[in-house]
Amino acid sequence: MENIKVALVHDWLTGRRGGEKVLEVLAEIFPEAKIFTLFHFKGSQTKIIEEKEIETSFIQKFPFLRRKYRYYLPLFPLAIELFNLQEYDLIISSSHCVAKGIIPRPDALHICYVHTPMRYAWNQYFPYFEHEKLPFFHRYFIPPIISYLRLWDESSSHRVDYFIANSHNVAQRIKKYYRREAEVIHPPVDTDFFRPSENGSKDYYLIVSALVPYKRIDLAIEAFNITGEPLKIVGVGPEYKKLKRIAKSNIEFLRDISDNELLKLYQNARAFLLPGEEDFGIAPLEAQACGIPVIAYEKGGAKETVIPDKTGVFFTKSEVNDLLKALDKCNKLNFNKAKIRENAMQFSREKFKEKIKKFIEEKYKYFKNSML
Repeated sequence: MENIKVALVHDWLTGRRGGEKVLEVLAEIFPEAKIFTLFHFKGSQTKIIEEKEIETSFIQKFPFLRRKYRYYLPLFPLAIELFNLQEYDLIISSSHCVAKGIIPRPDALHICYVHTPMRYAWNQYFPYFEHEKLPFFHRYFIPPIISYLRLWDESSSHRVDYFIANSHNVAQRIKKYYRREAEVIHPPVDTDFFRPSENGSKDYYLIVSALVPYKRIDLAIEAFNITGEPLKIVGVGPEYKKLKRIAKSNIEFLRDISDNELLKLYQNARAFLLPGEEDFGIAPLEAQACGIPVIAYEKGGAKETVIPDKTGVFFTKSEVNDLLKALDKCNKLNFNKAKIRENAMQFSREKFKEKIKKFIEEKYKYFKNSML
């Protein structure tokens, strides 16, 4: 794949979650590729991304962007379409919102790695915008905007030549909402960095998550308010103040921690909690790479990463009593740390890199031959 111009497109660069970890590997595979993104908070990414050429949209200059970027959502489709990618032969988008909506030239190949179809427009609309809980004005303002976004999201899916889904769970949504098939390549887990310690303290339970409604952190807080056991929650998001307000003193919120601090938190946890439905979920696999069992809601991506009674336990209803039963069951099981880590190794960074590189090379070769 020499002598071709490659562009990487990502929704936005504000923190380092699963999508950014995928982008890092793509940046390694294509070191000369330029990154296009709606906005970028400098210093929020690892060195491999920060040192690349990054082009942002007009939204980058908007006021109060760091705290209020979600308010600019209706402008995201326009902003992504205004990127000029006409000089690029291969475009790889990493999308959970609008990145897949870029406009390639007719003879360019566009491959989209989908973390999820726009969740607040589709399967997570009601958790995000429950009508009764919306301010009066928002009840009339938000639904037509989301309706427009759904129409744009579906129509822009036709600009993609090949879809890659981060899980079978997301592949099913792609088929439902876009009527398209997707190859499944699970995202990378840094199993070299996330590793067990010899003597973990097992002093607390742990959640590592964005603090947004569909993650159901409130469910975990309600359960631990009852048990009184220590729970550490690592993450930021719009739900922070609400969650902090309802949590008792045994629940600790942590923000702006380093990678090494996160590693130690995993290593010393009694178990990792995943109380909501995930698209895929890299954090539960980072915990498993450290030999830590996972207590997860039996829906979504967790069903592809957690082996019942071997690497964790499931609860089947999104209710406090079911989560409490799962906590009790987890405490009674004797987990094998090596077996838990062995499961995580299937999702290593090296395996992801190998699979996605092979997929891109094969599809580019086929696409170019079909253009002759």
